[in-house]
Amino acid sequence: MTTPRLAIFDCDGTLVDSQANICMAMEHAFDEMGMAPPPRHATRRIVGLSLVEAMRQLLPEAEDALHRDMAERYKQAFYTLRGNGLVDEPLYDGMAAVLSELDENGWLLGVATGKSDRGLERCLDHHGIKGLFVTLQTADRHPSKPHPSMVWQALADAGADAANAVMIGDTIYDIHMGKAAGCRTIGVNWGYHPLDELREAGADHLVESMEELMHALESRV
Repeated sequence: MTTPRLAIFDCDGTLVDSQANICMAMEHAFDEMGMAPPPRHATRRIVGLSLVEAMRQLLPEAEDALHRDMAERYKQAFYTLRGNGLVDEPLYDGMAAVLSELDENGWLLGVATGKSDRGLERCLDHHGIKGLFVTLQTADRHPSKPHPSMVWQALADAGADAANAVMIGDTIYDIHMGKAAGCRTIGVNWGYHPLDELREAGADHLVESMEELMHALESRV
């Protein structure tokens, strides 16, 4: 039997552009505590991390109890925004076509994300693409990126090996996670970390368009 090829996508900043939602929820959480919210560029830097780890990055001097409390406040702020119809997570232009073409070409598809199970499923259902993925890994069941746990589980679910898997993401956390699991890695330029940082993190490919992404995925270099 042919060993399956597995493409594992990050979600926020790779499949969908969710920075506006994330920044708004973060600002609500900090406002609720009477603290000045971090600048948006700082919030974009932590996209992809699990919430407690993200708060550690944003509040390095704070106690762990505050990190956990802020993570819960962020979740509640996000749920409130969603309930008020303010959450918008558009797919990046051309991404739906990429996913469809990969599926038609025999690739297995997965997601490894800092989102919650509920948040990821709602996002994928909204865009009608959940059925394309054979494995969905979230921060609810794994250590924060860049720990490779999510990738290891995705490989197990898909029956794939690391040599035939690719991690696609927009942050250094995605690149470090994929490399720690022994996968090929692709850094995309439409997300939240610049290409030079993805290069320094060791990305095997750097892409600036959906066409380049398809070419890099099919490349064996």
